[in-house]
Amino acid sequence: MIRLCSPRDIPSIYAIINDAATAYKGHIPQDCYHEPYMSLNEMEQEMQRVSFYGWEEDGKLLGIMGSEPILDTTLIRHAYVLTAHQRKSIGSHLLAHLIDITKTPMLLVGTWSAAKWAITFYQKYGFQPLFNKDELLLKYWVIPDRQRETSVVLGFNVKGGR
Repeated sequence: MIRLCSPRDIPSIYAIINDAATAYKGHIPQDCYHEPYMSLNEMEQEMQRVSFYGWEEDGKLLGIMGSEPILDTTLIRHAYVLTAHQRKSIGSHLLAHLIDITKTPMLLVGTWSAAKWAITFYQKYGFQPLFNKDELLLKYWVIPDRQRETSVVLGFNVKGGR
């Protein structure tokens, strides 16, 4: 079941992100990877502006995906599934949900260029790499220059917005 997460879910969201982000270790630049991948303080700040949707089974969150409308677009933020529950369509269900509820004409997602599995996942659902990624990352995200240098942006046209 997909549901909107609340501040009471912060510990679960924090655990999901830091569990799933271990996949980046050894793939993204070493100077960009740290443990925990996201601090609890960062998680609490993200919760202030990102709407998180979670896949829940038996009262436990197994995956999350955030949505952040900015200007004329919506960003997918922090899309993660617990390692033990990956490859069970949880990410696919969450992505379909975000596409369905997006009210802007464009849905964007940024990820590490080395995260080929993530890029492939989004491309499977019609997201296309955008060649003006630096411009987009500067306009819509607040990230360090090093992360911008090693990232890609993929876009999805949401049938004229809703």
